[in-house]
Amino acid sequence: MISESQRKETGEMGRFSVDISLANNRDVQLAAAGALSEDEVRRAVVAAVVDTGAAHLVLPEKVVDELGFPEAGQVKVRYAVHRTGKRRRVSNVVLEAAGREAVFTAIVEPKRETALLGAVVLEELDLVVDCTAGALHPRDPDWIISEIE
Repeated sequence: MISESQRKETGEMGRFSVDISLANNRDVQLAAAGALSEDEVRRAVVAAVVDTGAAHLVLPEKVVDELGFPEAGQVKVRYAVHRTGKRRRVSNVVLEAAGREAVFTAIVEPKRETALLGAVVLEELDLVVDCTAGALHPRDPDWIISEIE
């Protein structure tokens, strides 16, 4: 985990690292149906940068290939330096963070070493970002709260 002093040194007070668990949802479903053993479900624990300024889930290409997530087309991306590009998009990504789990699509970044958790993941899992402690916490320990108007 990145310390507060390291975040101050790099100017990244809104960013910190956590470990997340990933699994291929197709494998999870096959295991639930008894067609695959739990040991055969492709899973990984990876470091992820929590970035409240990012929108989506971004995964390193190496992890995507290892876990066999299915292709879901392409997406145009814009980096913080305003450069743009096209990247692969994958689906069926089971992500668990801070005791919460959901299925997501993800953008594949070929040269990334860590995952990137953006606002979509944080909102879906109803997680509160604590930048001072460098941690994620469920807003309510028992429930995901969804704002409905």
